[in-house]
Amino acid sequence: MRVAIAGAGAVGRSIAGELLENGHEVLLIDKAPTAISVERVPQAEWLLADACEITSLDEAALQRCHVVIAATGDDKVNLVVSLLAKTEYGVPRVVARVNNPKNEWLFTEAWGVDVAVSTPRLMSALVEEAVSVGDLVRLLRFSHGDANLVELTLPPESAMAGTRVGDLAWPQDTSLVTIIRGSRVLTPGPDETLEAGDELLFVAAQAREEQLEDLLSVRREDTDGDD
Repeated sequence: MRVAIAGAGAVGRSIAGELLENGHEVLLIDKAPTAISVERVPQAEWLLADACEITSLDEAALQRCHVVIAATGDDKVNLVVSLLAKTEYGVPRVVARVNNPKNEWLFTEAWGVDVAVSTPRLMSALVEEAVSVGDLVRLLRFSHGDANLVELTLPPESAMAGTRVGDLAWPQDTSLVTIIRGSRVLTPGPDETLEAGDELLFVAAQAREEQLEDLLSVRREDTDGDD
């Protein structure tokens, strides 16, 4: 897979290194001569150019890329790169870095963004995920289709504990992606049984998140009370 990364700073280089280790072809683009550090990621291609200019993107042969990552420290630049990649070159997958959470609302399909990654929001979500049981935590927003990657740790009092995945009726536009149980990553087949403490990862439409949380966090009714 060929990937172009706009922004050769610490973030861009780190992403490039990970992708190269996984066998992908990577092109790093930056307009600042000081950012061109070929020795730091020698396996990558490098291009000294302004990623907001059509001529630069022509030189980068962006139409050959399967993915474009807008990873600069400037949200305006990342939006322009995303829009050009999608509208002018038809890149199938565009991922954009959001530096200021206040700008997150702009990073949508209208600007060519398929996936927006907000580092402050992600760090906050990971903290919440580590300490929250029974609360839905949004980990990542997919601009295309208005869907999110969300996580919920199943509380002991949930009525869903002990239930087979195949017996559950999830809300519309919701899919259980995986179950993390201790150190194990489980494929959620229909015969898999949910257990208290399971970390459940879903891709869900934002409008269904509250319904999903209500379903999984519902407490068992007390059957020991007086008639």
